[in-house]
Amino acid sequence: MPQISIYQEDHIPSPSRRLWQAFSANPFALVGFWSVVFLLIIAVFGPLIAPYSPEMQDPKAMLLPPSWDPAGTVEHFLGTDDLGRDIFSRLLYGAQLTFGMALFIVMTALVLGFIIGALSGMTRGLKSSVLSHLLDALLSIPSLLMAILVVAVTGPGLENIFWAVGLALTPQFVRAIHQAIHEELQKEYVTAARLDGANSLQIFWYVIMPNVWDTVIIQTTLAISAAILDIAALGFLGLGAQAPSPEWGAMVAQGVDNLLTAPWLVTLPGIAILFTVLAINLVGDGLRSALTPIRN
Repeated sequence: MPQISIYQEDHIPSPSRRLWQAFSANPFALVGFWSVVFLLIIAVFGPLIAPYSPEMQDPKAMLLPPSWDPAGTVEHFLGTDDLGRDIFSRLLYGAQLTFGMALFIVMTALVLGFIIGALSGMTRGLKSSVLSHLLDALLSIPSLLMAILVVAVTGPGLENIFWAVGLALTPQFVRAIHQAIHEELQKEYVTAARLDGANSLQIFWYVIMPNVWDTVIIQTTLAISAAILDIAALGFLGLGAQAPSPEWGAMVAQGVDNLLTAPWLVTLPGIAILFTVLAINLVGDGLRSALTPIRN
């Protein structure tokens, strides 16, 4: 009997393995996961794959349609814009600016939000109450509007997009972590840990954090989608990346003037934005569904 018990314990899957099993059971989540992996590869190796420079102009190949059109050519697989620039190459380079920048912004906002949310969540009284009301006021402003306000003060440009979108998303992380920690502090196992002599740091790291990671992961996926849409929207409004940048939102804005004669200038970067946001949302929904039974 003891041997059977040991054998069974050795074959109990770890929490990470159970998470992957629950996540991989969802076919939509798997599609989103491999799509995100594909986008990460494109963001890292896109400049090496691109056949042309994103700013290279060819006066003899202006407004060429994609290759599946009778007037298209294989040399420019997804066509060219009104300056003869290759759309396929610009989309590959733009993945770094839109998707890659969104990841970097969200990771930075996550670190700042985690520190502030953890410090405020572990405190009580007037400080916690003031921060809670301040976060409610900040979260009442849509992230895109807040980003526009920051860009209006700092000016357009890729560097200012980083600060604008990052400052707009940080309160969401602070609020989510702050609220999750406050809820965990009310649980009986936290009281039991205090009675056992655990200090605040031990309670936070060993007792509370294992039950807060799911909130952090889900909030991160939601923030990445929001960051991509905010970056693209700022680029479309002319407040973000400036021409001739291949940022996807800026590409949509640059193609609006030729929408009727060359619709691929708008639809292709628009599809890239839609595909990226959809893939991340599928991963987020899959993680949310997979984490629920594990936590329960």
